[in-house]
Amino acid sequence: MLSVFDQGPPPACPSPFNLAAHVLRRADRLAGKTALSVVGPADARNWTYGELRLAILGTGTGMLNAGLKPGDIALMRLGNTVDFPIAYLGAIAVGIIPVPTSSQLTEPETERMIKDLKPDAILRDPQVACAAHPVQIDLSDLAGMRDLPAAEYQMGDPERMAYVVYTSGTSGKPRAVAHAHRAIWARQMMVDGWYGLREADRLCHAGAFNWTYTLGTGLMDPWTIGATALIPAPGTDLDALPSLLRRHQATIFAAAPGVFRKLVSSTGDLDLPELRHGLCAGEKLSRHLHGQWTQTTGTELYEAYGMSECSTFISSSPAHPARSDALGQPQPGRRVAILGSDGPVPQGQEGTIAIHKTDPGLMLTYLNAPDEAEARMQDDWFLTGDQGAMAVDGQITYLGRDDDMMNAGGYRVSPVEVEAALSRYPGIAQVGAAAVEVKQDTFVIAAFYTGPEKLDDNALRTYVEANLARYKQPRAFIHLPELPTGGNGKLLRRALPAYFKATNP
Repeated sequence: MLSVFDQGPPPACPSPFNLAAHVLRRADRLAGKTALSVVGPADARNWTYGELRLAILGTGTGMLNAGLKPGDIALMRLGNTVDFPIAYLGAIAVGIIPVPTSSQLTEPETERMIKDLKPDAILRDPQVACAAHPVQIDLSDLAGMRDLPAAEYQMGDPERMAYVVYTSGTSGKPRAVAHAHRAIWARQMMVDGWYGLREADRLCHAGAFNWTYTLGTGLMDPWTIGATALIPAPGTDLDALPSLLRRHQATIFAAAPGVFRKLVSSTGDLDLPELRHGLCAGEKLSRHLHGQWTQTTGTELYEAYGMSECSTFISSSPAHPARSDALGQPQPGRRVAILGSDGPVPQGQEGTIAIHKTDPGLMLTYLNAPDEAEARMQDDWFLTGDQGAMAVDGQITYLGRDDDMMNAGGYRVSPVEVEAALSRYPGIAQVGAAAVEVKQDTFVIAAFYTGPEKLDDNALRTYVEANLARYKQPRAFIHLPELPTGGNGKLLRRALPAYFKATNP
């Protein structure tokens, strides 16, 4: 049998359609219910569904009044506050295309992004780094828009562009991933295929408002089915999470593996009586960490696999737990294959994980690299770049990348982008970047370089802090007499971690 798993077609997305309208489809019925609690040491700041809807649609009115129009692009340079999801959905509600970005990006990174994207406006928190742009809508102006009359949803073809997210490209240039309004329709397949989410649930996500993992799993998906989202207040220490989960009666907890690792390694109380299970995504969950969490809390941890181009589409769930080291299986409505050069490989054999082109969650294209988007198609399949193997029951085991992409705290980072920044530093002749394991299941980015002499680590850290977002910054700098290369002189990045172990026994 070939490695193709077809869970049957998903329900067709209705037309006309609007992503924000779908997210808020239960807001009228549940107007008085808490949609969002921003939880912290002090009292929670609660938003009911009715308040959230009015704030989002008022913001949409304000953006139109500011001169933006449907189809315009708005680059989001906002911090970790509730302003982020309100502005994001407010834009989409009226047909404006938001581009959410990490507040960790530096001014040089945003300058390249603005040149590449040519946005019509910047939604701007003055405390967040951003290059110059002639049209900037300030955070205080955005907050004032919430009280404006509610806008009408801009309904239309579900295939039209709704939003853009940036992801690291293998060439080192971040790719602008364009998604259609139908992307939110596809996320329904995660509700049973991963979350086990119900309207009565209180889902806490440990991430920041301006992380796309939080935006989807932590906010939009609970709102779509009428559940309550719990988000830690900005600056909340990870050690405070267990008490917050207990106090606010969280039934589901979502985070990246690093957060679960931190919690099980702390000495705090992990007795969570209301918690049914945890959700994990962003990087591969190790079997060791999975076992630690289950043993410590008595609850299960369900993992999901996905990417910026298609969100998550393979997962374990309460209904279908993963076996051993497997990721899980394709979600209901997904069509997934393991491909070799000639198409699907036999079950049990290694190949590239691929999602069918008809998946409603699959991106439209890369705005700044349509040829690269086309190159990632093989027949009717989109190639993820990750290797896997499919068992006879459809469960898929992750076997790593087929390129040199790194994972840093749930973010995929291109080594080429890190190397390009460091190659401009005086005294560096050649540089290579790779993820290295500093302790069990904990990886950081390390930079290996050659040059006349060893450079000052503090000076290198200061330089990368000014030129790379925090999650892209190397945490270690290793001076070598020469870097490993192949017979053609090409850098062998996969050989670099061994040099780190040799210099850090």
